[in-house]
This record gives sequence, C-alpha cells and structure tokens, in this order.
Amino acid sequence: MSKQGVLLVNLGSPDSPSVPDVRRYLREFLMDGRVLDAPWPIRFAVVHFAILPSRPKQSAEAYHQVWTPEGSPLVVTSRKVQAALAARVPVPVELAMRYQNPSITSAVQRLAAQGVKRLLLIPLFPHFAMSSYETAVERVREVVARECPGMTIEVQPPYYDHPDYLDALVESAQPYLARGFDHLLFSFHGIPERHLRKSDPTRGHCLQVPNCCEVASPAHATCYRAQCLKTVAGFVQRTNLPKERYSIAFQSRLGRDPWLKPYTDQELERFGKAGVKRLLVICPAFVSDCLETLEEIGMRGRETFQHAGGGEYEQIPCLNDHPRWIAALEGMVKRFLSAAPATSAPPQSVMR
Repeated sequence: MSKQGVLLVNLGSPDSPSVPDVRRYLREFLMDGRVLDAPWPIRFAVVHFAILPSRPKQSAEAYHQVWTPEGSPLVVTSRKVQAALAARVPVPVELAMRYQNPSITSAVQRLAAQGVKRLLLIPLFPHFAMSSYETAVERVREVVARECPGMTIEVQPPYYDHPDYLDALVESAQPYLARGFDHLLFSFHGIPERHLRKSDPTRGHCLQVPNCCEVASPAHATCYRAQCLKTVAGFVQRTNLPKERYSIAFQSRLGRDPWLKPYTDQELERFGKAGVKRLLVICPAFVSDCLETLEEIGMRGRETFQHAGGGEYEQIPCLNDHPRWIAALEGMVKRFLSAAPATSAPPQSVMR
C-alpha cells in the first residue's frame, strides 16, 4: 500500500507585523483570482494602486496588537494542532498556509521526502467558499502536480454540519454559555454576494429568492451561506437555544459591492443601542483565532458594542487546539486510512 500522509492547510499570515511583510502577504492574498475575482488587469490596478499604498500600514498596526512572542497567533495555534494530531495518528502530518509560510510547496516536499504517495488534504475551513476552501484545494493540486506527480490527493469535504465538528464547537463554547448571557451572535467571515452566485452549479438558485437556503438544492454543496446556517442550526439544536437569544451576522467585508448581510459591525452597534447587558460572539468559520477574531471581533467589536451603550462583551475563542477538535481531526484521518484509495470517481467525505 502506498504510504499515506495528511496535509492541514489554513489561510495564512504575514511573517511578521512589519509593514513590508504585511504588504507582501496582502499582495499575494488579494492577487488571488478566487479572492478578488476581477480580470487580472483590474485586479492588479485595484490591489497595487488602491489598496497597497495605505492598507499595509493599517493592517500592520492591527497585527501588532495580536502578535505573540512566538509569532502569528494563527500559525502558532495551527502548529499546535498539527503536533497534537500527529501524536494521535500513525502517518506524517504537515501544515501549510495558502499564503506565505509555511508554504504549500515546502509542506508537499516534506511529505514526498517521507515517501507519501496518498495524501489526505484537510482544508481548515468548515464551510465551502471560493476564497478560502476552494483556493486552498486548487493550490495544493497545482503544487502536487508540479512537485510530486505520482502523489494522489483525497480532499476532506466541508464539515460544517458533521457531528464531530459541531460537538467540538459546542463543547468549546459551553463554559462561556454556562456563565449566562443575553444574546449570542454567530459572526461568520463575510463573502461578496457574487461569490455565492459564481459557486452555484445550478446558476439559478442562490440569492434568487429570500429563503433560498431553506429550499433543497444541489447548490447547497458549494453554498457558503447555506452551510453557515446549517452550522448554526446544529449548534442551536445541541444547546436548546431559544430563537430570540441568538442571531447571525457576517464580518470583514471589503469594497463597495454587497456582501452577505447583516454586517457584524452594524449588528454590534444595534445591540449596544438596544442596551444588551451581556453579549457573546462566536466565530464558527474560523477554527483558529487570528486577526479577524482577536482584533476585529475581540477588540474593535467590543469597542463598537460598548460605545453604543452595550454592557459586558465576550468573544468565545475558536476551536484552536481544543481536545474535542483534535479528536474530530483524528476521526477524519482514521476514516481516510481505513477507506480504499479513491478512484476516478469524485472523492466522498471520509467523515460521513
């Protein structure tokens, strides 16, 4: 049997919070056609003439606020997850970032040097989005085809509604829920509405009617919004949350085009003005705390909420290296190891 291995891929981070490193990261990230999905000449002009002249300095200041002595919170936590998983499975486990370091190329080369021929790729994104899950998968495929053409890849499908992921999410949040709260806000990373339409294989379902996510459709297999709603439904079912005590919003929008609504910052202001006494915010689309959770939600979100008149505010940490999350990843790997190698048919979920 071909030697097997695992590759975990997260989004990425600058190598440091310095302006040059942040600029390098933002350039690579924003020049990805699945992130800023405009024709290359337009994308180049927007990134180099509208964003990079000022954004790196602003982002560098934000990164400075969350940077740890060990480095980027996202990378540091992801390495802990890699080590914890590697200690529980009998195959090599490598970590890569879609942008910057550790690079996908270096991770694939390390796996190849260990003799890996059959690879399980686990994108560290529970939900499908062309700007996260899809771009990571396609980049790994490109690198493997170039560096190790004899290596086969089996991709872990999105696990937004899998019991192992949902149980880990609930267990990690339980201590915060147990302390009491008035409202729980689920804040997912936003995406432009046009990304939903582009990812819709039917080309006629997503955002065509107000309740499109409630109407069964093949589009849901690649619909970020429908999958986010499924995650919330699974969480709510497990915690018996009454409908009036939770809501959903989307953060981190960029540009003027419409993104998924409602917007998190506007919801935080609304809750503050309504005098909510204790607000909890959870970010299920992120499995590791990063700039978007620690600074945008944990710091700026608190300021927005309390400046508007709100009371206590707490961001529930991401799954990070929670034991239940490591167990969920272990389950993915064990199912992969026990399954027959994929043939020409589309790979099936190793969790289902």
